[in-house]
Amino acid sequence: MNALSRKKDLTTGPITQTMLLFAFPMILGNLLQQLYNIADTLIVGQFLGADALAAVGSSYTLMTFLTSILLGLCMGSGAVFSIRCGEKNEKGLQESILHSFLMIAVLAVVLNAAVFLLMDPILHFLKVPSEIYDMMREYLWIIFAGIFATFLYNFFASLLRAVGNSVTPLIFLGICAVLNIVLDLVFVIRFGWGVAGAAAATVLSQYVSGIGLLAYTWVFFPSYRILPGRVRLQRKVFQELAQFSFLTCLQQSVMNLGILMVQGLVNSFGTAVMAAFAAAVKIDSFAYMPVQDFGNAFSTFTAQNHGAGEKERIQAGIRSAVTCSFLFCICISLGVFLFARPLMLLFVKPTETQILRTGVQYLRIEGAFYCGIGCLFLLYGFYRAVERPGMSVVLTVISLGTRVALAYLLSAVPAIGVAGIWWSVPIGWFLADAVGFLYYRLRKDALLQ
Repeated sequence: MNALSRKKDLTTGPITQTMLLFAFPMILGNLLQQLYNIADTLIVGQFLGADALAAVGSSYTLMTFLTSILLGLCMGSGAVFSIRCGEKNEKGLQESILHSFLMIAVLAVVLNAAVFLLMDPILHFLKVPSEIYDMMREYLWIIFAGIFATFLYNFFASLLRAVGNSVTPLIFLGICAVLNIVLDLVFVIRFGWGVAGAAAATVLSQYVSGIGLLAYTWVFFPSYRILPGRVRLQRKVFQELAQFSFLTCLQQSVMNLGILMVQGLVNSFGTAVMAAFAAAVKIDSFAYMPVQDFGNAFSTFTAQNHGAGEKERIQAGIRSAVTCSFLFCICISLGVFLFARPLMLLFVKPTETQILRTGVQYLRIEGAFYCGIGCLFLLYGFYRAVERPGMSVVLTVISLGTRVALAYLLSAVPAIGVAGIWWSVPIGWFLADAVGFLYYRLRKDALLQ
């Protein structure tokens, strides 16, 4: 049985059921992946205090930005893999896998070296308060050692998902999420290693998932093995992958650079606001992560059908995806809005009244508008799948540009203050949604041909 016969074909079967069954392992898997940093945040916040919580939380924003570069490259390559799969072009798929792996692996090594060399300038750029500077630096020095592990996991997860296998990445994440939590408890509480212990637990878990998924692919999908002698390196293949990968990388990087700039603004409001933001962002990310993964599943569905020339199936998939996304977002918005305070209490103690108040305010403003981000994730996935990754970049620039500009403008108004940072987020979401839907209506025939 060849590798392609092991894939799940998304070009046939009931549309809604097919997408949901494919998306569910991705959703569950990325919820488990969130546990990597949430476990750090929860344990650090409860056992090491507010300063440690602020340090780890701010580190998470920086790490998200850095890993988004690799994630974007892997997601872009995954779109090419899905299209080749839809075309039933196994040789083309093998060529894309080899070229993509070599390209992203080199960039991962370069990125890893760069962040070690530029650590102090980055921390100064983020306006990290002096009282947590050393703690945050210690945490990041260890965390940065896991960048290559992040590449390994995301590359092979993108490959397997692109050909319809969304279950295996889930299994590895489940094992490693549990390992991360166990190591957190041992390193932080039993050994007393502080934030360094939380970082070490995360890095070790990441390497288990990355190397484990590589080994699984090597054993069970022999035609996907990264062997330079199997195919000849070709400039045109690199060019095609670069078009998808670097534009998707740019989209992910712009998105997270905007968040990083907002993190710098948040830091200027002091440690209490930093701690509140750190905890609330974890809740926020966990809440809308399922709809983000559904957007990625929708992208794979669309890419396979685009490769197979199934125009009508793509249109039906759009209608189904929008309906599912809206229903989920309405439910999760209601839950986060109503339970904002109990959710914050998972991370901070009841005596930290300022942190609680600020975090609840953030969650109730953003939590009411998750439909905006849900639609945006679908638009990102759609344009990536129909070979228009540049449009995803445009939408990201609109969303994040609006967010950053409004955050700085509104927060400078004394009557609004830090709440202006929170309100800038949904405004950016809905503006980008409007542009994305308008472009689709105007260019529908060209996009689906």
